[in-house]
Amino acid sequence: MEGSDHAADFIASGLALLGIEADEIEIAVMGAFHQLLWPPLQEMLAIDTSELAPERNPDLSKAP
Repeated sequence: MEGSDHAADFIASGLALLGIEADEIEIAVMGAFHQLLWPPLQEMLAIDTSELAPERNPDLSKAP
């Protein structure tokens, strides 16, 4: 899978940058979590909200 290779590189680079050592099992769990969450995040980011009007004076203490 091409996507998992990118995720594995990203995970390994991020851990190395932070100085965190992780074994193969921990990296596999992170990869599985990435595969679980990334497709819905891509769908959400693809939504076009340019035609929605911004809410004026929102009351953040109440649900929209």
